[in-house]
This record gives sequence, C-alpha cells and structure tokens, in this order.
Amino acid sequence: MANSFLNRNVSETQIRLKDRLWLYVISFIVLFLLIVPSLVVIPMSFSASQYLEFPPKEWSFRWYENYFFSWKVENGFNDWMSATWTSVKVAILTIIVATPIGTMAAYGLVNGSSRLSKILFPIFISPMMVPIILVAIGLFYFFVQFKLVGSVFGLVLGHSLVAMPLVLIIVFSALKNYDMNQEKVARSLGATRFRAFREITLPQIKFSIVSASLIAFLTSFDEIIISLFVAGGDNSTITRSMFLALRDQIDPTIAAISTILIIVSSGLLILVQLLGNKDKST
Repeated sequence: MANSFLNRNVSETQIRLKDRLWLYVISFIVLFLLIVPSLVVIPMSFSASQYLEFPPKEWSFRWYENYFFSWKVENGFNDWMSATWTSVKVAILTIIVATPIGTMAAYGLVNGSSRLSKILFPIFISPMMVPIILVAIGLFYFFVQFKLVGSVFGLVLGHSLVAMPLVLIIVFSALKNYDMNQEKVARSLGATRFRAFREITLPQIKFSIVSASLIAFLTSFDEIIISLFVAGGDNSTITRSMFLALRDQIDPTIAAISTILIIVSSGLLILVQLLGNKDKST
C-alpha cells in the first residue's frame, strides 16, 4: 500500500512523491540539526548543578530564580535584569529607527528608475554582505570620536544598521508584488503621494511591515558582535552579558536565559503568523 502511494499516477506536470522523497529526507536532517542543539539547552536550564550538564542529574529552578529574583542592593537590579532591560529598550528603539527607514528605502527603490535601483539596492543591503566584525570595528572607531561607545543611542544606531537591510528586503518584496496602479489612481484623484501611500498602499502591505518590525526586534535583541564593541558599563545587553559570563565562568543561568529567549522568539513568530492568517481570512 505504501508502495502504491509513492508511485500513484500523476499528471505530466506533477511529481511523484517518491521522486522528491530525497528532498524531504534532507530537509528533515537539516531541521533536526538546527533545532535539536537549541532544545538541549532547555533541560540544562533546570539542572541543580553548579555547571552546565546534560542530562541533569538533579532538577531545580534555582537558575531561573537567580535570573529573576537575585536583586542587587545598590541599584535594585541584578546584572541580568539590567542587561535584559537594556536589550528590550534598544530593540524597541531599533524598530522605531530601522522600520521607517527600511520601508522608505524599499518604496523609493520600487518607484525609482530600474537602473538607479540596481545600483542602490546592493549599497543599502551592504551591511549584510560585509563581515559583521568589520562593521563592529568601524562603528567602534567612529563612535569613539563622538563619545557614543557605551551609550544606548550608539547601540540603537549600530543595531539599526544591521536590521535595516532585512526590513528593506521584506518590504521591497511586498511592494514588488503590489499593484502600484492603485496608488497612482488615488494620486490622479487629488491625493498627495504620502496620503495615497498611507491610505491605499500601507493597509495592503501592513503584514509585511509588522513582520519586518519583528525581524528588526529579534535582530537587535540577538545581536552580539556589535554589542561587544559598542555596549558597556551600565548599558550592557543581555547577549553581551551572556557571552562574558560564558567566557569567565560557566554559569547555568545562561541556559535559563537561553530557554526564555527561545520561548519568547518562537512565541513572537507564531503570533505574527497567526495575525497574518487572520488578516488574510478577513
């Protein structure tokens, strides 16, 4: 029966399941190698040991308590919570900076001349093509001149630099599949370009912009290389603190934080997909 399912008759334009079975196998292996290492962190976060161990010999919530409830008397926050708040704050500000700039850049590329767009597009996405370590070093020496190293503003600029190309690509793809004649009709009836975009184009690409905003948030929140060079002092990000803790001492609190980040990131992605499906159904 399984053999007949794999070899069932199909039309000339269709492919039998057995002919693409190899693709499913490779996809499963790739997903397995990507997901399993992340899932191993979860049981490690519930270990009672002083060190990272898998599988845990004893179970405990002590590392979650160390993350959430170990308060410092001096400023009211422990290092982890302070770094988490900095990361959240910088990520939200990165959305505010990168999303409008990336959207405007995508809109200009779609409506500009094709020759100019071909020149400008690789320039706009160049932060993705240049090794991130070179971007971080360049930003460090540039920010030193303006005393932005260790500041939230410097972090937001650095994270926006790497998040903006992702926003641009997502919104650019949405605009390429959008009929710009609808906006032109609105403008021919007296609407300004901004009003036509706001009332005609924006509602139809809003899901792409929301998705791009989420990607910008996650890019900023997970960024580590630029943070190592630019962040510091009271404005250390959670990823930077995790890296330094892993380098200086094997603190299982890192596993607890990683588990929380996995849950939050996955939850945000699922939420956006649900909102997108709801938007399509309406």
